[in-house]
Amino acid sequence: MCGIWGTFGVDGGLSATCNKCFGQIEHRGPDAWRIEQDAREPKAILGFRRLAIVDGLHGMQPMRLHAFPRSTLICNGEIYNCKRFQEQYQFSYETNCDVEAIIHLYHKFGIADTIKQLDGVFAICLVDGKNKKVYFARDPYGVRPLFKLQDDENGVVAICSEGKGLMGLKLKASKSATLAQFPPGHFEQWSILENGKMKLDYAEKYFTPGMPPRFVPFVSEDVLASMDLKQKTAYLLEAACRKRLMSDRRIGCLLSGGLDSSLITALVVKLAKEENIPYKIQTFAIGMGDSPDLVAARKVADHLHTEHHEIRFDENDIQEELDNVIYHLESFDITTIRASLPMFLLAKYIKKNTNTTVIFSGEGADELAQGYIYFRDAPSATAGHDESIRLLSDIYLYDGLRADRTTSAFSLELRVPFLDIQFTNHYLSVDPKLRQPQDGVEKHLLRSSFDNSELLPSSILWRHKEAFSDGVASVKKSLFTTISEIISERLKDEDKDYEGLQPTTKESRYYRYIFEKSFPGQHCFTPYYWMPKWVQVSDPSARFIKHYAASSTSDSKFY
Repeated sequence: MCGIWGTFGVDGGLSATCNKCFGQIEHRGPDAWRIEQDAREPKAILGFRRLAIVDGLHGMQPMRLHAFPRSTLICNGEIYNCKRFQEQYQFSYETNCDVEAIIHLYHKFGIADTIKQLDGVFAICLVDGKNKKVYFARDPYGVRPLFKLQDDENGVVAICSEGKGLMGLKLKASKSATLAQFPPGHFEQWSILENGKMKLDYAEKYFTPGMPPRFVPFVSEDVLASMDLKQKTAYLLEAACRKRLMSDRRIGCLLSGGLDSSLITALVVKLAKEENIPYKIQTFAIGMGDSPDLVAARKVADHLHTEHHEIRFDENDIQEELDNVIYHLESFDITTIRASLPMFLLAKYIKKNTNTTVIFSGEGADELAQGYIYFRDAPSATAGHDESIRLLSDIYLYDGLRADRTTSAFSLELRVPFLDIQFTNHYLSVDPKLRQPQDGVEKHLLRSSFDNSELLPSSILWRHKEAFSDGVASVKKSLFTTISEIISERLKDEDKDYEGLQPTTKESRYYRYIFEKSFPGQHCFTPYYWMPKWVQVSDPSARFIKHYAASSTSDSKFY
């Protein structure tokens, strides 16, 4: 996790506005920073905030190689098959930084084949000074964030890891300028004109959820050939965790005690022993008072013998951080903000009290494996499959966004194995009927794939699904209720019309009010409110769905 920032076609060079905008993403890279203007391209400025994960500070960016001096790269990402490229194509690397492979691939294959060969997560800006081209690209599921400001009237384009780093420029741009997330699974080619202004050549969508890898898979088909469906599922998820162990910094796991985070934690602990990682894996759970999540996470941590941390929060913490959460999220979505509060507080604790920097989490499982309770109401197996594709296509706007922003706010790097390309391709290619909830149990295929592994206690592996606000909150009072009480004290009961989505409750009005303070007019950041499908409810919480039955052994939503 790092922060990238760049402007092209802006008059005035490295101005005070540029410096201020670049400073808005300092939290993404506290270890080092660099911002520079190439004398040969006076209207191109590149900035980088580094969180050193691999190769210390030797892999500093903007990156230029002796072999390709007119090519400049800034990239927030991890490329898991970087060493394989070295073997495949006899690349001679100048650093130990995994993203260096991108420059070599580009000069051998061009941008389209380069992006399609990457096994990893990334937000990329690559400048080819010799050919006056600039390329932007984002990983298939948008695990790494990227925003783009496009001002065609003035020939300006700018990119940043977060929207807040471009708001100052947006205010100075033409009225027709747009600022929005760069879509996952896409790349663009731009030309630098003689006057330094920018022109879009073309954009290409190279990925849709479930597509097979276009790179040499981490696990070969020969290895999988003799396995049955459940064995393949378990093996590929373990492989997705294994490739993500790439780190020179300490690794830990978010652990709610639910299926997703518990499975990932169990696999990371197992692999850490196999890879002789010289420390205990730290696990982190959060809750209010006697929350069910804390109880379940403690059981998992005891079973796995992790170095476990329990963090408790209360109403005072919510009052203190609620507005900060909305600022970091850059969203006014109700579900996203609710679920982000404890994750934000958890990341804050990790940063302040431990030396863990790389964090594994279970994001993506609910979207991929039909984990939300409302999937029980899918009218058909095909409808359930289509909903998984929709959720995965938009995960960068909701759960993926939450996971990135809450951790990056405190300079932590998130790893999400459930969104591995080979694993998602496998899982989504399974007969849709086998991926539906079975006998009232969500993610039945995923659970049963690990049933005989002894990785987890059966009570955790088959733990019932629950609304997030019940899992993390005290059994006496839900987080949903606590937030509502705080907002009632803060917001006057008055309506206001906004562009885009209209808030309909006091809670949603408050979120939009705080959002507009920092991101006025940017309603496109939240195109719709996250809501369950096929059920008639007025609130996105699972507690309002008829199937919901919270208990002390339930499964929380948020990690």
